[in-house]
Amino acid sequence: MRLLQTKKNSRGDMDHPVSVLYLEHDGKVLLVDSDGNGPQLPVMNTVGNTKFRFPSPEEASQLGFTWEEKNNFQILGYKVTKAHPMIEWPDDWAWKDECISDDSVHPIAREAIYRSLHRLVSKVMVLNNDGEVLMGKIERGHFVGHWTLPGGYMDHDEDPATGCVRETLEEMGIEIVLEDDAPIVTQRIFTNEGISFVSFTYKAEWNGDNSQIKLKANEISDFAWFSQTEALSRAVSGFDIAALKHL
Repeated sequence: MRLLQTKKNSRGDMDHPVSVLYLEHDGKVLLVDSDGNGPQLPVMNTVGNTKFRFPSPEEASQLGFTWEEKNNFQILGYKVTKAHPMIEWPDDWAWKDECISDDSVHPIAREAIYRSLHRLVSKVMVLNNDGEVLMGKIERGHFVGHWTLPGGYMDHDEDPATGCVRETLEEMGIEIVLEDDAPIVTQRIFTNEGISFVSFTYKAEWNGDNSQIKLKANEISDFAWFSQTEALSRAVSGFDIAALKHL
């Protein structure tokens, strides 16, 4: 099978279509060889020449697959279309976790798989007896100069509830106890890089003295208690806005 538009990768050992289809089903992905034959299976922790890649839409169609498109993003000039295949179960497809550490899988496929892994964020709406919401003004990161709820990226080995309690202690210097309500879970892809974020936002009540709040240097420049309406008007994070609307 010949492709009309291809590029050589940086090592020059495999032609690659300028547009490929990232088909994923239950943690498995479709890989093909340089001629579009598939499915192909990688081997974890191997080193060697590139042999496998994502198929072009034409190749996937010729293999008999149909799909539902989810989103598109660019990687080094290559167009990657993320899609869900219309099949029951991809028994002979590659596990995505096995692709990342196999040097025979094209870097575009490995980068696309890496981008598809959710980035997990844990946050908390801390309220006082007056129903006001605690927010901090950010000095670094994604929302410099803006007000956000306490929270941040989860560590690799922690659950979301533990993460937001830790982040609040780090950022505000206060210990909180979460309410029993289930968290508000929100998923977003914010840029054309295709990276997915998932946020877990909890609720807690804290009625200590403001003098107990100790801001993390070089990260939080100020704090304030806002009414729920004002907190929503000041919020810029899509996760914060979604959570505050539930108050």
